[in-house]
Formats: sequence, C-alpha cells, structure tokens
Amino acid sequence: MKIKILLFVAIGFFAYSCNSSKEENKEPQKYESAATENVDMIARGEYLVNTSGCHHCHSPKIMTDRGPALDPDKLLSGYPADEVLGDYDQETAKQFILFNMDLTAAIGPWGTSFAGNLTPDDTGIGTWTEAQFINALRKGKLKGLEGSRGLLPPMPWEDIAMMTDEDLKSIFAYLNTLKPVENIVPAPIPPQGAGQ
Repeated sequence: MKIKILLFVAIGFFAYSCNSSKEENKEPQKYESAATENVDMIARGEYLVNTSGCHHCHSPKIMTDRGPALDPDKLLSGYPADEVLGDYDQETAKQFILFNMDLTAAIGPWGTSFAGNLTPDDTGIGTWTEAQFINALRKGKLKGLEGSRGLLPPMPWEDIAMMTDEDLKSIFAYLNTLKPVENIVPAPIPPQGAGQ
C-alpha cells in the first residue's frame, strides 16, 4: 500500500514537473514600463540627431587646430546671438551659398538664415508641443504653426519630413533632455534690395 501511494505521488510529482518545465520554457512575456520605453525613445532620438547632421548647423563650434569642433556648452543652441557676421561679397552671395565659420548662419539668394535653438529653453523649443515640432518638420513651418513663414534653406526639412512619426517623436523626446541654453536667435535677413 505504501509503495502504491509513493508511486502515485511520484507520478503526480513527475507530471507536475513536466508541465511546470513546459511553462518555464515558454518565452516570457515582455512587459516594458513606460520609463523603459521612454529611455529607448530618447536613445533613438539621440541616434537620429547624431546621424542626421543636426549638429552641423544647429551646434556652435569652437575653432581648433583640426578645424571646427562642437562647443559642448552650446550643443544644438543655434546661431549665437552675440556673434557678428563678417563682411561678404554681395554679388557672390547671389550665386553661391556662404556659411559663417561654425555653419550656424547661411547666406544665399534667399537672404541670411540662422540655425534655430533646439534646446528646451524658452528661447528654443521649450514651449513647443510635440505636435508643433512634428508639424514644423512635416510642413516646413516656423514653430510648427499654421500660417507662419516657411523654414529657410539650408534646413533640409523636406528630407526630415520623410521620417516616421515615431522618429520625430523620438527626436523631440531627446531634444527635451538637453541642457537648456538661453539663446535668442536673430530673425532672418531678407536679401539685399528685397522689398525696395
């Protein structure tokens, strides 16, 4: 009798163990917290900013013996408000695009444009909504506002507009993690003779 009971218990335990191991061998369901998803989104945004050339125009540079290097204190803060553009040949600017030394200002037939402040300061994108940011890059509108002027060259918004909504949301999430830099970028300057 004892052997039968022990055998019955052993078979039951073996059956339970087999079923348990099947459960354990199932791939566990992945439950990501909102914080994990946010970290992934920010990392994706950083990757997109760094590989899409945003720093080329939006980050002021420090001149080194190897050429311009990103100014770590002013990353993505746009054309420095205290910088004065040097003299340039007006006739050349009608046929070529000219850049200042750190690439934050461009001069061409459209006039002079200045790279915007992309940091989360109020002088940058600090007051923007995600929808405004996406609208700015989808439609090329200043501050993403309907009825505002168009973004000026050399801003490649037409290329960026082809990114997915998820990409643009990731970029916006990343930009909002940057150190805010107070920097009021000047308004564009129309071409010489425009409106005269």
